[in-house]
Amino acid sequence: MILVFGQTGQVARELQSLAPGARFLGRAQADLAEPTACAAAIRAARPGAVINAAAWTAVDKAEAEEPAAHIVNAAAPGAMARACAELGVPLVHLSTDYVFDGSPGPRHPGDPTAPLNAYGRTKLAGEQAVRASGAAHVILRTSWVFSAHGANFVKTMLRLGAARDEIAVVADQIGGPTPAAAIAKACLTLAEALRRDPGKSGTHHFCGAPAVSWADFARAIMDQAALPARVRDIPAADYPTPARRPADSRLDCSQLATEFGIIQPDWRTHLAAVIAQLKGA
Repeated sequence: MILVFGQTGQVARELQSLAPGARFLGRAQADLAEPTACAAAIRAARPGAVINAAAWTAVDKAEAEEPAAHIVNAAAPGAMARACAELGVPLVHLSTDYVFDGSPGPRHPGDPTAPLNAYGRTKLAGEQAVRASGAAHVILRTSWVFSAHGANFVKTMLRLGAARDEIAVVADQIGGPTPAAAIAKACLTLAEALRRDPGKSGTHHFCGAPAVSWADFARAIMDQAALPARVRDIPAADYPTPARRPADSRLDCSQLATEFGIIQPDWRTHLAAVIAQLKGA
């Protein structure tokens, strides 16, 4: 049995479709604000593998509440990982491109980290806690996650595109939009690989291809959804946020392909599926 932390997030929702036999823990069953409860849940379940798809993802809110975000993104994964180490259970832990500073990429898994914001700092601390635990693990860094579930850029653009003639979108930040469904599938593949060979532990990157700016991603959304709204390029400086965002979120995913046979997904194909799913909802 696979134990999944997360129930309503984008990746957790996709995991429910792909692995209905897994056990999913929402906040009511295991609140990441209580790390000891997360560790206790693992010890009680004694699963074959653990996937941590839960996190504090409110990037701007973390700027004002970094200690609380640190508990969820660092202390809780550390407690999970130590419980996994005790039981000999592998852990797949999701992380982010925000551990990097956004200088020209793409970034490789072993490149130096330098987060620009509180969210990135807490996620980096979570990675460090998982590595220090001694558990068999894969830390999977990803970026620009989208799906038909929850709040994400695709759903925001579809809403704005249906209501406006023109949308201003940041054009000087680039990255790889990543379908949550592909992340979920990768997590299951990694969990099984770690069960077979705990020695395959490590940190890997996984994002969609090709790389694109937010503005060009928005144009693709308008095109595929047949919405007439125009997308106007703006610099990030014209859209200030409490947390600084990386200018270049591109991740080199070649190591994941070599070691696990997991290939970067084409986000354009998945985007079409997400739009069709939303239209049918």
